Amino acid sequence: MNTNQLSDRLAMVACFVPRDTVLADIGSDHAYLPCYLMNKDKIERAIAGEVVKGPFESARRNVQLNGFSDRISVRLANGLQAIEPTDAVETVTIAGMGGTLITSILQDGKERLDGVKRIVAQPNIHAIAIRQWAVQNGFLIADEEILREDGKIYEVVVLERGIADYSDADLLVGPILRKKNSDIFQAKWEREIREWQRVIKALDAAEKTEEILKKKAEMEQKIELVRKVLTS
Repeated sequence: MNTNQLSDRLAMVACFVPRDTVLADIGSDHAYLPCYLMNKDKIERAIAGEVVKGPFESARRNVQLNGFSDRISVRLANGLQAIEPTDAVETVTIAGMGGTLITSILQDGKERLDGVKRIVAQPNIHAIAIRQWAVQNGFLIADEEILREDGKIYEVVVLERGIADYSDADLLVGPILRKKNSDIFQAKWEREIREWQRVIKALDAAEKTEEILKKKAEMEQKIELVRKVLTS
């Protein structure tokens, strides 16, 4: 992967970045995504935010090598603290982290999202956390995609300003992904069901504490929800 050739999952994120937008890529690592989008002449300006010194230096070096120092600002900052009001950011991308961490980044820097019209999140796991955050914070799920890369399955969740109601099943599997109902979507949730069944079997062999019984009930409920989605 480099500034001209993204991984499949980052290329999918790039597809959801609007043309001529001002982008903030949070956890930008090597700044591959903003440099790629700039090379494609798709975005106007960008901020590449990184909290770790090593990736920050790599990002700054890549931006300089690509000749984008005047259009991509590389900043060492924690999460959305990389964004300033004067940046006029319209789109935020956060990729390659767990859904819970992405959610905490959005929540902790919520005041920096004023003016942001679209958030493109690519969680490695636990996408439900992002959907739940969206509902609670005035965003709706505008689009979703699912893909397989190197044997792993990734989801991309696109949020835009708005209000929408979602069922528990929608929040768990994705309201748009369940409509698309791709083979990868089916494979992901069939695998999840098998994993939950394995855990339930282990719980059955454990001491029947209140906590164990609660955890088993939660997993059985998830299995029921997902089975209904897969057979509908």
